[in-house]
Order: sequence, then C-alpha cells, then structure tokens
Amino acid sequence: MPAPLAEQIVPSTTAVITMELQRGVVGDLATMPVIADAVEAAGVIPATAAVLAAARAAGVTVVHCTFTLQADRAGTPLNAPLIQMLVKNPGHLLDGSQASELVPALGPEPGDLVSNRHHGFSPFTGTNLDAVLRAAGATTVVVTGMSLNLGIPGTVIEAVNLGYRVVVARDCVAGMPAEYGESIIKNTLSMVATIVTGAQIVETWAS
Repeated sequence: MPAPLAEQIVPSTTAVITMELQRGVVGDLATMPVIADAVEAAGVIPATAAVLAAARAAGVTVVHCTFTLQADRAGTPLNAPLIQMLVKNPGHLLDGSQASELVPALGPEPGDLVSNRHHGFSPFTGTNLDAVLRAAGATTVVVTGMSLNLGIPGTVIEAVNLGYRVVVARDCVAGMPAEYGESIIKNTLSMVATIVTGAQIVETWAS
C-alpha cells in the first residue's frame, strides 16, 4: 500500500513543479487556443495557485519549469513535428517576451525558482532541474501543469527514473481532449505516481 500522503509530501523533502504554465502556452497570449481552453475548462490555474500558496506557506520548494526560444532558434533541435510548427511563429515564446512569462496568478513569488529550457517536451534532460531539486533536498516532486498529452507524462517518467517519488495533482493538469487526459492519468500515471487532488495537498500542508 502507498504511504499516507502526509508521509509522501513532507515539506522539507518535497518540491512542487509547474510545467509550462506560461502566458504564451496557457494564458492570455497562447498561440494554441485549444491548450488554453483545456486549462480554463479544467480549472488548472486556480487549483495550481492554491497548491503553490500552500507550498510557500509550508516552506516547500517551488520550481517553475518553462520553455522559451531564442530568436535564432539556437539550442532548439527541430526534431519533432510540433516543434517544427511552433518555430514558424517568429514571436513564439521568445526569451524575455511577455509570452514567456508565467501566468500572473502563479508568480513567480520571491523564493520561487525557475528552470528554463529551449528543447524537447520535458524538463529534466539537459537542464539544471535535477541539480536544483537535489540542492533543495527534494526527494518527492508534486507535478502540475501542461499537458497530459506530452509534458506531464515525460516529467513524471523522467522524475521516477531519477529516483524521485512523484505525486500528480490531478486537477492541476489537463489534456486534450479531456477524456484522453483522464485515460493517461488512469492507465499510465497511476502506475508510477500517486494521484491526488490539489485540495488534498493543500489540506495536508495546512494540518
């Protein structure tokens, strides 16, 4: 049987990861409205904001995993159809642009950390994320963000492969269509991660 949630997400050894919850991905400057619509329909932003507030209050490390592009596309292999499509937009998620910023409701707040990348679909490979988490003493990661189609499964599997215990806040993630996202949670993520709601996490850290 899995350990009780309170034993899995001890504040001193837990970090919360947000995955690409940026204005140009899920917010007011989103270039793929279907993603922003899915996030809004699922209530991802308010649910994640509540988890982050509880995390900060409990002293839990918060790391925002972002994706940006350089104007000359340096460091971004064009090795996947989706990336090839995205880079056709010259303004998509450019370093330092408003589109690259986090959705305002999520921060970053003082003390939050940011791990940015220019490549791929998940945040560990070729970034400083693992080193940042280990320096913070994290052995468990709580995963939030987008999407259940690509980024979240990649994040969870990479984290498990690196030895982290993983908790997924099911109302802080979404997929397109919604039924597909639910299938990923049920048939894939539940085998390698603990699946709970954001409210359960908030309640645990508040008690």
